[in-house]
Amino acid sequence: MEQPPTGGGAGARVLVVDDDPTVAEIVTGYLDRAGYVVDRAGDGPDALARAAAHRPDLVVLDLMLPGMDGLEVCRRMRGQGPVPVIMLTARGDEDDRILGLEVGADDYVTKPFSPRELVLRVGSVLRRARPAGDASGPGAGSGVLRAAGLTVDPEARRAVKNGAELALTVREFDLLAFFLAHPGRAFAREELMREVWGWDFGDLSTVTVHVRRLRGKVEDDPARPRLIRTVWGVGYRFDPATTEEG
Repeated sequence: MEQPPTGGGAGARVLVVDDDPTVAEIVTGYLDRAGYVVDRAGDGPDALARAAAHRPDLVVLDLMLPGMDGLEVCRRMRGQGPVPVIMLTARGDEDDRILGLEVGADDYVTKPFSPRELVLRVGSVLRRARPAGDASGPGAGSGVLRAAGLTVDPEARRAVKNGAELALTVREFDLLAFFLAHPGRAFAREELMREVWGWDFGDLSTVTVHVRRLRGKVEDDPARPRLIRTVWGVGYRFDPATTEEG
């Protein structure tokens, strides 16, 4: 039988939201063994109430919930403040996965899934969300990054545009920090998945969605992006020097 990873949770609070008691019990057991403090909810309203009472460090959220689906739960949680979200989706539902990323999910795992893999994903997202002292994130230890009115502090996990703080998800922050650290260079989506998030495989639409969301927060006109450029046939390039050009 597959053994759960042990240790590493360091007391971080994880809220598991799934209406299937068997799935919830298995996930809770693995997370508990890995050192996390786990809370459980079986539907959307219960999840929102528990998140309001004890703000979690991360939420494992099933997309298909009775009454209020996971997308709406994610939207409402995001309205209460930033919190990393890993969404559980049915295999093959690409549109649902993209929607989950659009509303702010940081990662997704398709059912049926390995509980051990899920625990590892939880650890990865939490490490990247850690405000300070995490040397694993892109740009960590390299100091504050500045370009085109943007200021990104990788250690404080803080991003500012023209003096206003940006509300970024974990993945969006990592992507922006990476772009600012590599201005003028074009990256394929496969490279961004590997270099920014450490994924050697996955759905490339994940990168497309995160770029679209990031443009909506850093571009003056997201419909005509001047900072994060599409390089046709390649991928994307951060181009701060051309913000005043056509």
